[in-house]
Amino acid sequence: MVYDRERERRNDTVYAEHKRAVAAGEKRVLRKTSTGELHSYPGDEIGFTPGRGHAQVRTWWGMGILAVFAGLLTAFSVVLFLGPLGRGESPFWGGLFLTALSGAFTYYAYALSRDEYRATQLRKRRGSPKPGAGNVDIDLLELGQKTD
Repeated sequence: MVYDRERERRNDTVYAEHKRAVAAGEKRVLRKTSTGELHSYPGDEIGFTPGRGHAQVRTWWGMGILAVFAGLLTAFSVVLFLGPLGRGESPFWGGLFLTALSGAFTYYAYALSRDEYRATQLRKRRGSPKPGAGNVDIDLLELGQKTD
């Protein structure tokens, strides 16, 4: 990667503004954009971070698809749990574990999808750039230091 002095100046300026905003009590998140520039996002403009918590989905609708599949798995596990009742037997208690796990993941995926959708709409409305994946190592960003 070629060292770009102008980009480093812009990144230093963004980082200084970010530190001032955080010192003033604002909830801000420092991230690289999809183009590699630094940007200080208000907390409500960040939905979920791809790569954190091992989530590889990058969009709100992708997470929504995961929520739908998890919901279908939850419905299947309820049928599996209650199926033996139709034959006059006791419920399949092992299916209850699957029901609890898939139900919890359904809610988690839905909540992430909803938050990312709201954050995407706010970024569009405010004209903020799309965030990239991963976090920024603040220790490397002290003003004037070279970053990759």
